[in-house]
Amino acid sequence: MANLFDAANAPTSVPTEFYVGDFVQFKITTLGSDYPNTDYTARLVSRIATGASSEFTVTATASDSDYLFTILSATTAGFTPDHYHWQIEIERNSDNERIIVDRGHWDISTDYDENVDPRSHNEIMLQKLESLLEGKADSDVSSYSIAGRSLNKLGPAELLEWRDYYKREVASEKRAEAIKHGRRSKSTILARF
Repeated sequence: MANLFDAANAPTSVPTEFYVGDFVQFKITTLGSDYPNTDYTARLVSRIATGASSEFTVTATASDSDYLFTILSATTAGFTPDHYHWQIEIERNSDNERIIVDRGHWDISTDYDENVDPRSHNEIMLQKLESLLEGKADSDVSSYSIAGRSLNKLGPAELLEWRDYYKREVASEKRAEAIKHGRRSKSTILARF
C-alpha cells in the first residue's frame, strides 16, 4: 500500500467514504486538458443529505496539470457523520464564471476512537426487537390511555415481522462488508470442477 499522505500517491477519484478526523486527499486528473489549472479554479462543495445547513467547500490546488483536493484531519474532525452529496465546480479565473462538471455522493462515517456505538441502525433495531420478544420490555400492558391520548404497543406477530425485516437488513450489511473486504459470505457460491 502506498503512503496516502504523499500527494503523488493520492487516489484519482473522489472517495465514496471517509471517517471523521481522517486526512482526505485525492486528485482529479481528467479536467486539466480542458480546464488548465493556471486559468481555472476547481472547488468541491458538499452538503449533508438531510437538507440541513451542514455544508463545506474544498478548493483544489495545482498538482502538475491535475487538481489536488486536500481536507485536513482538523477540518474533518468537525464534520457530522452522515450521507453527503458533492459537486465539483470549475470557475474561470478571468471573470469568475462557474460550471458544475461532476456530481456524486459519499458517506462520512463515525470514527470508532470516539466513544460512540459502532452498531448500524439495523443492528440496534434488531437488538431492541429481540429484547422485546424475550420479554424484557418494561411493561406487559399492550395499550393505555392518558388524558385522551392513547398508545398501542406492537403485538407479537408485528414484532416478529419487524424482527425478520431487520435480520435480513443486518445480513445484507454483513454480506456487503464481507464482499468489500474480499471475504466469503453465506451467499458465496462455490463450485467444484
